[in-house]
Amino acid sequence: MSEPQAQLQLQPHDKDLGGGFNVRRLLPAAKRRSVGPFVFFDHFGPATETPGNAHDVRPHPHIGLATVTYLFEGAMMHRDSLGVVQEIRPGAINWMTAGRGIVHSERKPEQLLDATYVNHGLQLWAALPQAHEEVEPSFAHTAAEDIPAVEVQGTAVRVLVGEAFGVRSPVETLAQTLYLDLALPAGARFELPPLTAEMAIYLVDGALRLDGVPVAQHTMAVLPEGQGGVIETDAAVRAVVIGGEPLDGPRYITWNFVSSRRERILQAGDDWAAQRMGHVPGETEFIPLPGHPFKVQAPPDTGTTPA
Repeated sequence: MSEPQAQLQLQPHDKDLGGGFNVRRLLPAAKRRSVGPFVFFDHFGPATETPGNAHDVRPHPHIGLATVTYLFEGAMMHRDSLGVVQEIRPGAINWMTAGRGIVHSERKPEQLLDATYVNHGLQLWAALPQAHEEVEPSFAHTAAEDIPAVEVQGTAVRVLVGEAFGVRSPVETLAQTLYLDLALPAGARFELPPLTAEMAIYLVDGALRLDGVPVAQHTMAVLPEGQGGVIETDAAVRAVVIGGEPLDGPRYITWNFVSSRRERILQAGDDWAAQRMGHVPGETEFIPLPGHPFKVQAPPDTGTTPA
């Protein structure tokens, strides 16, 4: 019998997105670039929004990925170059497929401009399969009431994306993808089966033990490939599980662009600098390209160097 593989734990890196809006970034990390299709994982908040203090994200572009936005508290207004206007509320999944290119903004909803409230949530990026990197862009909103919820071993589980525990999320994806929201009670013992090839668990609030190993709040524990694990808690814990089939090859990730091809990243940079990627209707602001031409970091283990 082979020895069990060591558990990899990733710690967050704090990133300031501007205006004092800080996020905890778990992916990509030096020790782990992706989990399933997910190449980017940000946890923001809880952050108190007050009148006159809008952490708006001005229009900016994406290619080669899908953004996945999920709120625990608060609200955001999504607008994009397809003309979609969608208020994002807690419990819903908002899946934006960038494909060949899309531009979007995320702002404080107009009805909350004079309100004080808390924003708290996650934003992930899923790299699109190579065969679908240049698909037509799209946006899909799945309301909170349409996300399947089950109780498993005394734990409330919402199947945000993918299939688990006999239920399937209505969110459509282009690769096998798993995204679960777990509300673990105090004193829980939850056996997480190997639902897909790659899985990780992130602790939004609280600490637990995974296969007897302590995992602290705001830590991501990556399970050995093809394996599940036993989760135990002393106090109540909010956690998410992410995963899926491994990526079909390495990805270049530079600024808001993801691609299997370096030259595609450079082309996207040229297109955005020339404002050829579209515009969000009714908006004139935009986030400029950070340096032009910018450096494209090579994916790990490719033997290539940054350009």
